[in-house]
Amino acid sequence: MADAQFVSQQSTSVISTHKVLRNTYMLLSMTLLFSAGMAALAMAIEAPYMGFLPMLVAFGLIFAISKMRNSSWGIVLVFAFTGILGFSLGPVLNYYMASTGGTQTVVMSAGLTGIIFLSLSGYTLVSQKDFSFMSGFLMTGMWVVIGALVMMLVGSLFGFYVSGLHLAISSAIVMLMSGFILYDTSRILNGGETNYIMATVSLYLNIYNLFTALLHLTGALGGDD
Repeated sequence: MADAQFVSQQSTSVISTHKVLRNTYMLLSMTLLFSAGMAALAMAIEAPYMGFLPMLVAFGLIFAISKMRNSSWGIVLVFAFTGILGFSLGPVLNYYMASTGGTQTVVMSAGLTGIIFLSLSGYTLVSQKDFSFMSGFLMTGMWVVIGALVMMLVGSLFGFYVSGLHLAISSAIVMLMSGFILYDTSRILNGGETNYIMATVSLYLNIYNLFTALLHLTGALGGDD
């Protein structure tokens, strides 16, 4: 009897995990398309660069999404969140597109982002490995990157510029986001994240940050920076 209950619980857990995965990737696909559409809109109307404002709004929306994650409003807020970030990316893309080889830079960055995400996420799903052990390393890496960004910003205000620091930070972000893709996919697969709305936000941020970092790297290698 106990064995039958255990098997039933295991079966229910597997079904629940598959449902979260299916809903996450479905919502992620829609938000990525919406975000791309908003970026295209910003490019078409030649929207100006808005600095840190979109990031501050997006940061506030993350808290709102967390509060509304179990309601339909959570989905609405996710689209608002990804739409704002997508729109803010438009002026950056226009900058690269206006430079020599800009189209190739953007296309290459988008292609590399897709390859990295699909490869790492697919590997996790197929191997079913648990990457929870990376938690401490990833959090430490994130704070190191944030600290480096703050130092770079403060240094620029006082006229200090360290050659190559931008590239070093972008390279670190690529490695960090790759690790987060493994970690976040693993969390969904192993029941660490049971809410598909929050799972979508995590994976979207991984992809967004990975793309922007690759855009900077490929642009610099192409001589655009």
